[in-house]
Amino acid sequence: MAPAPVRATPQTARPAPPPPAPQASAPTPLEWQYRPVAPGSWTYRAEGNGSVATFGSGAQTVTLRCDRASRRVSLGRAVSPQMPGGTAAVTLRTSYGAVVWPATFTSGASPRMVATRAASDTALDQLAYSRGKFALESAGQPVLILPAWAEIGRVIEDCRG
Repeated sequence: MAPAPVRATPQTARPAPPPPAPQASAPTPLEWQYRPVAPGSWTYRAEGNGSVATFGSGAQTVTLRCDRASRRVSLGRAVSPQMPGGTAAVTLRTSYGAVVWPATFTSGASPRMVATRAASDTALDQLAYSRGKFALESAGQPVLILPAWAEIGRVIEDCRG
């Protein structure tokens, strides 16, 4: 006797498993070069022993000051009165890279964090020639994105002679 023919039994199609649910993630903060600049503008003025460029007003004030006698440039930033005294660091981010400068706090009616450099420091050139803007970072303070305008270069050149 011949074997019975084998019949194919219909297969029930199984649905594909659902794709995994997307993971919720915290938004990635924009890197400094993609953030907008702080509102305000730079102003320049000559002083008896050098010059100064100032940006903003109130809590956002940043100054770049030349002391021609010592050939030193200081970068100052207004800070809250609650900031601790002593020393700190200021990070400057430009299109050339980042530099960290030591800073000190000044007290009084307008407390400030100040970093002072020799006028010959090449990082000052990076600040003046950064592509349109640079970032100023310091612990306990918001990051400031500032425009790289001609006033910065004028102060640096005043100190170099």
